Amino acid sequence: MTWYRWYALGLLSVLNILNYVSRNILFALFEPIKRDLALTDTQLGWLASAYVLVFSIAVLPFGVVSDLRSRRAVVVGGVALWSTATVLSGLVEGFGQLFVCRAAVGIGGAAFLTAATSLAADYFPGKGRALAMGVLAAGLALGGGLAYWLGGHLEVIYGWRAALMAVGLPGFAGAVLAARLAEPVRPPAAMPLREYLRSLGVGASAVLSQCIPLAVGVAIGTVAAVVLDRVYGATSKADVAALGAAVGIGLALNIRSWVKQSRAAARAGKLVPVQSGESYVPAMLGTAAGGPGPLGDLMRAAQAVLRTPTLVYVFIAGALVSFGLNGLLAWAPSLVARVFGLTAGAFADLLGVPGLAAGILGSIAGGLLADWMRRYTDRGRALTVSIGLLIGGPLALWLLGIRDLDVFVPVFCAAFFFLTWFNGPITAVIFDVVPARISATVVGAYLLFIHLAGDTISFPLIGALSDRFGIERAVFLLPAVAVVGGILMLAAARTVGSDMRRARAQEEATSGRVLRPSPPSSSAA
Repeated sequence: MTWYRWYALGLLSVLNILNYVSRNILFALFEPIKRDLALTDTQLGWLASAYVLVFSIAVLPFGVVSDLRSRRAVVVGGVALWSTATVLSGLVEGFGQLFVCRAAVGIGGAAFLTAATSLAADYFPGKGRALAMGVLAAGLALGGGLAYWLGGHLEVIYGWRAALMAVGLPGFAGAVLAARLAEPVRPPAAMPLREYLRSLGVGASAVLSQCIPLAVGVAIGTVAAVVLDRVYGATSKADVAALGAAVGIGLALNIRSWVKQSRAAARAGKLVPVQSGESYVPAMLGTAAGGPGPLGDLMRAAQAVLRTPTLVYVFIAGALVSFGLNGLLAWAPSLVARVFGLTAGAFADLLGVPGLAAGILGSIAGGLLADWMRRYTDRGRALTVSIGLLIGGPLALWLLGIRDLDVFVPVFCAAFFFLTWFNGPITAVIFDVVPARISATVVGAYLLFIHLAGDTISFPLIGALSDRFGIERAVFLLPAVAVVGGILMLAAARTVGSDMRRARAQEEATSGRVLRPSPPSSSAA
């Protein structure tokens, strides 16, 4: 029923607001936490990185679990975990305990976001999907803004420990409500989760063997970060940059290994073409890449990305936008403080409410426009993303050169409005071009990629450039990178129509768990 899907979307959106409040409130409490726990700035930096790094790595496996099991259960588990970890953060006695709690918040956020995004997309399978994604994504702007406002006010009255506990408690009520959500109908899982995990091999060695490059990258990055921190100190940000680069290289090598396995399986006849050799479906249950063999749904998701041009453009564009937009949000207070001499409180009072309104309106407006354009062309959603970035990016470039506050505020709101158009439509594009059975896995891969290739690099890189050239010059790189993302989305608009038709063909080929048999070996050539 129409009313129920809007109720479900509303509940998921409220939970997403709580998600971002729990994620960002720590930044508003940095100074009292530093004072009470006797932390260094380096330790504060690692607390900030704990969420992003763990979140980035966790989204992909939770995407797989969401595709194999109940997404409702994953949502409930994620909300309960981040709520518990946030409440426990108010009871910590030192850096190590707080670091573990922040990492647990990241795991809970990863579980929630992958499953909730997939649920919201299935509640709105056609008309209105981009709007639904925009409403869900509005939690980023609203939750982020509330985190600073709530954190600041609660800390003044009750202290930072009570502030953390207070924002964690509402999640438990949300988890109870989420447990009663109805799952939208989708194709049945190819196999039970227990069988899927068993097919990966007995013992940890079989699982770890598939992730050796990533594990090596994490190890090397951690060692390099410790060494660089001791040599250059906390202000250089070189430790975070080294860790992010090492993890990114390890992930890239891991993906390259998975791609080779996927292609080898295709050449061996374990995957068969559906349309002119352009896309593949599982040939039979029990194959290594298509059914309950090693990598299972993960391999199908990798194949979906690599063999779908639209997804390649979307992944790269999403990373560029994450780099630029999140970098702007992170460095804007420092820029305003140094250029205009405003304190953090004055910055929040001046730009907090207008910026929050611009972000929410931009997310919703982008979704509405994308769905309206989708009525007339398959390219509508991808074009909406591109238009928003190609208007907002130049506005942001102009903004960074303004030195008059009376002009700065309206230009800031206009730039933020257009730059937030992308949130809903870009996610809707992903769901448009992949089969529903692996949609959550692909979204998990997308979130992993854009955060490791975007957020993780943006903050330390701009910090290093600021140390060398000044913050006023360094920040110009951020909107310029976002504009490149907008140009890439124009390329995605060219391919999205054919990829949507291919995804529908794959759905029809696998519906009812009826899989096409492999062709005779004589025709393999």
